[in-house]
Amino acid sequence: MEESLIPTVLPVVRRAVPFIAAVAVAASGLGYAVHEHHSAQSLSAQNQQMTAQLDATRSQLNVLNAKVNELMAQTAPKPSPDVPSVAPAPSRPVVKHRVVHRPSAVDLRFKKLQSQLDAQGKEIEQTRGDLSSARTELSGGIAKNHTELIALERKGERNYFEFDIDKTKEFKREGPLSVKLKKANVKHQYADLLLIVDDRDLSQKHVNLYQPVMYYQPDSAQPVEVVINQISKNHIHGYVSAPKYRQSELAAMSNDAGDTASSPDQPAQPTLRQRLPLPASAPDQQ
Repeated sequence: MEESLIPTVLPVVRRAVPFIAAVAVAASGLGYAVHEHHSAQSLSAQNQQMTAQLDATRSQLNVLNAKVNELMAQTAPKPSPDVPSVAPAPSRPVVKHRVVHRPSAVDLRFKKLQSQLDAQGKEIEQTRGDLSSARTELSGGIAKNHTELIALERKGERNYFEFDIDKTKEFKREGPLSVKLKKANVKHQYADLLLIVDDRDLSQKHVNLYQPVMYYQPDSAQPVEVVINQISKNHIHGYVSAPKYRQSELAAMSNDAGDTASSPDQPAQPTLRQRLPLPASAPDQQ
């Protein structure tokens, strides 16, 4: 019986296979269409979100451009009433990154220290000038020529040795020291000197005209001065000024004066105090 059913079932199965295949294809196509629909909706949502972000960014840029234009209009120079104003062509604002160099703490300290050193240097120079002028006044002044030198010498306070020195290899003795001219600058009126003071070699550079060069000797309260009052080519003219007496000589003279005053020709006898007479007694009254 089963064998008799096979011929009748096979044609039915053969007819159903194409239908089943069509149904399977249709189902797969429907599933693909549903998937594509969901993908399209997702892409559309993303596009809308990006469009909204772009619109927000454009609005922010427009606001920034408006602010920049307003600032440029405020800082722009006002046109003259005689000259017609020309509207500037619209241009895209250029954002420049300004590099601001802020001084470090080390630079600030260095500048502060440098200003303090400059101030102290000015005070030192002023003090030197005051000391030089004070010493000059104490020593009796500066002679600018031979006549003034004679006037200073007449005061009798110091000894003066006038000199004319040429640029040579030898020293020239002037008073208590020796002088040698090393360089004479006629244009700027200064000279470089080499001195021998108390068996010591000293170098004095850039000695200006009428600038006293002072040296103190061990046994003197006042300085020895070297003054140049004329500078020519390889030649200088001036003088050396020195105190007349040293401290030891002054002390000896004061001691001699004290001994002379205390010991005259005849020694003075001390005077004895005389006894006063007693007053006469008055007569007794009856």
